[in-house]
Amino acid sequence: MLEFCKRVGAGFILLSTSRVYSIAALSGLRVIPKGDAYIPDLTNSALDGISDRGVDELFSTTPPLSLYGTSKLASEMLALEYGSAFDFPVWINRCGVLAGAGQFGRPDQGIFSYWIHSWCQQQPLKYIGFNGKGLQVRDCLHPNDMADLLIKQIAYNGKDKRRVQNLSGGIQSSTSLAELSRWCEDRFGPYEVSSDPVERAFDIPWMVLDYGRAESQWGWKPQTKKEDIFEEIAMHAESHPEWLSVSAPL
Repeated sequence: MLEFCKRVGAGFILLSTSRVYSIAALSGLRVIPKGDAYIPDLTNSALDGISDRGVDELFSTTPPLSLYGTSKLASEMLALEYGSAFDFPVWINRCGVLAGAGQFGRPDQGIFSYWIHSWCQQQPLKYIGFNGKGLQVRDCLHPNDMADLLIKQIAYNGKDKRRVQNLSGGIQSSTSLAELSRWCEDRFGPYEVSSDPVERAFDIPWMVLDYGRAESQWGWKPQTKKEDIFEEIAMHAESHPEWLSVSAPL
């Protein structure tokens, strides 16, 4: 694809991920429980690139990142090198958890969709790690909101903007699994979630991306509220009860 862009002078947009940020630094972040969710304790934090708005583009990308995260970071670097060497525009968008109706009903394609579909269909769910209470937090982003920025990037030919930015729902969309379960219970009725406190490599307690650079550069911010995203997924789950099995990995 980069060779094609080089040949014809096309621009290149890469949808990257929050997984490019250092697992070691994120795992070492002190968090404290507040209600049914963790919040970061930044009182004595010496980490660069993190604030009460979330993790920004200056946060460490030092490995380990996971094999997936490392492949994404390597792709970012290669794309930026190509764009610089052969003079075509490259935009790197590090995305939070994309979530919406029709998304694959599997954990690696978006935990929000998987959780809501599984609750609706009464399929097994489990809080894994972090004392088995489901306090770990992510932000969610609707694809329609992401598309608004992609359209701007496609149309832009200038060179005065930074090439890498976070895209996310931000703090206002951040949700723990326990909070998502409470929403599901209100929406579908009670259901028991099992617990396994054993932590896994590369799991982190809190990840919310700060989209401030995209906001200042592009005038962009997410528009879709997390409750509307959840309801959209819930309606899809009710209309497509077979979705978990259809979209499950072979």
